[in-house]
Amino acid sequence: MTVFHASTHAEAVVLAPQQDIWDVLVDPDLIARFTPFVKRITADGEHWRWEMGGLEVLGRSVAPAFTERMVFKEPDRIEFHHDPPQGAKEKSWVEGWYDLSPVPEDEGGGTALVTDLTISLDLPLPGVARSAVKATMGKVIDTMGDRFSANLLVHLGTTQR
Repeated sequence: MTVFHASTHAEAVVLAPQQDIWDVLVDPDLIARFTPFVKRITADGEHWRWEMGGLEVLGRSVAPAFTERMVFKEPDRIEFHHDPPQGAKEKSWVEGWYDLSPVPEDEGGGTALVTDLTISLDLPLPGVARSAVKATMGKVIDTMGDRFSANLLVHLGTTQR
């Protein structure tokens, strides 16, 4: 088994109030509905169990499932920390954060939304496949981010700059 990592960092100003965006980001059902490849998110207090499907990595079907301890620092930060149940060995995980901050009206208003996530997969592939796996993971992450962003904007009835 080899662990593969891919990271993403994105910044946008969403033309919506910070609280409206916060309300979406703390709703596991909306997050799952807005994000491709996420089948469901089950929240149990601060622990969220993410279940994904439909991923193809070098001819292998992958259905990652992982448990994250979500740290909510309302109204401006959400952190993801991999925290599987005791004794569980998960083969995928995420570490990262979302930051939200209001943009002053004299600067155009809205909310600055910054995300920084690293996704890790433990796959039964040789290390020499690293560049191909990382490229595939990067495409999946980009698709997830782009579609989540589009769905968020539609849900909020707004745009970004």
